[in-house]
Amino acid sequence: MSAPEGALRVLVAGGGWAGCAAAVELAAKGTRVTLVESARSLGGRARGVEVQGKMLDNGQHILLGAYHETLRLMRQVGIDPDEVLLRLPVQMRYPEGSGGMDFVAPRWPAPWHLFGALLRAKGLAREDKLALARFTSAARWMGWVLYKDCSVHELLERFGQTPRLARLLWYPLCIAALNTPPERASSKVFLAVLRDSLGAKRRAASDMLLPRTDMGSLFPQAAARHLEQQGAQVATGTRLEALSRNADGWRATLNGAQSDFDAVVLATPATQSAALLAPHLPELADQLSALAYEPIATCYLQYDPLLRLDLPFYALLDEPAAGRWGQFAFDRGQLDATQPGLVAVVVSAAMDAAALDQDALAGAIAAQLAQDLRRPELARPQWSRVITEKRATFSCTPDLLRPGVQTALPGLVLAGDYTASDYPATLETAVRSGVAAATVIAACDTLPRENRSLSHADGGASPTSVE
Repeated sequence: MSAPEGALRVLVAGGGWAGCAAAVELAAKGTRVTLVESARSLGGRARGVEVQGKMLDNGQHILLGAYHETLRLMRQVGIDPDEVLLRLPVQMRYPEGSGGMDFVAPRWPAPWHLFGALLRAKGLAREDKLALARFTSAARWMGWVLYKDCSVHELLERFGQTPRLARLLWYPLCIAALNTPPERASSKVFLAVLRDSLGAKRRAASDMLLPRTDMGSLFPQAAARHLEQQGAQVATGTRLEALSRNADGWRATLNGAQSDFDAVVLATPATQSAALLAPHLPELADQLSALAYEPIATCYLQYDPLLRLDLPFYALLDEPAAGRWGQFAFDRGQLDATQPGLVAVVVSAAMDAAALDQDALAGAIAAQLAQDLRRPELARPQWSRVITEKRATFSCTPDLLRPGVQTALPGLVLAGDYTASDYPATLETAVRSGVAAATVIAACDTLPRENRSLSHADGGASPTSVE
């Protein structure tokens, strides 16, 4: 199926989750889409990579049942989430005897599932459970909204959360969701994540979804196939080098060659988008350049294929000063039958860990697993590999000003997990930004071709945030 003659010609630059989402939505709206990605594969910071003959991820991910747009678009491109994601009730389960807790929600209707988890939780004292109940009750009463932002650490102190509860529940959730240490993480954004997961009206929204396949197969590759079936062009190894205005819209320089488009979705990393925007919107370029970043490291440890952990994934007590870097461990063999004996351990907000020698970091994590799970053989993997995304997410700090998807220039929009949202830098944020960008661009298609590049879709001249 091809777009109709005279349809809007749109360039989507960047084949990460935001760019793929924008392209799929634009194709569905009848535009002529060209999706380009400078790398040889789609997916951006959530993609598959080949290691030791296995297709792994550049980072282990957990999705949430609240990721409605992500799940919708997966279905739209032919991926059944029930087949490619392991759905588990919300939980925070540490290895028995490691000094942690065992907190897992029963499959009861919301909000009773959280009360059930609280009553059944092991490893929490009475004062911990009361503090948790007070916090969730107060947050619900507040509508999960905080009008004056502060750090997550300050928020937890303000609501009287016990040190043990913060250590075992709130801090790990904050680091996993925002990839920013609690001392610097935004309470507003953290509460928004809790609102749509723990505080959701439907229990399924709080479920944890573990990918059974590599992240490239989960959405980007299927999106490319879907786009090509719709008559769109998908080109990897193609870099957007420059943008300039022309009478009909935008002229793009792609690998040295020039092509004209009516509109452009910049779904490239913020640093690259800043360079492309500098000649046209220097203030916006400066805003993007000012974003700070946090790394995420994923350590893969291959053991005997017969090895199996008791649970698909565990929370781990990290203590970097003592060489304990791991925060979550995943038994990949329970997720993907082609990866028996493979364990993935995640270190979020991994600034200090990223500075270590990879072999030293992998050795420390293997020793941590062996100690916590009381399985000495885990200290001796057959091989290990650490993959670090140095700019995995932006630093999600209090009152951070993030740009909207629509720019001050007609026919030029942004897409990316850094754009304005009450969510942190997650896959859902990226997908939502792509959908919002497509909505803005597609609105231009209602204008006569001679006016498309001269007017904003909403008739205004200032940037707005579209969610």
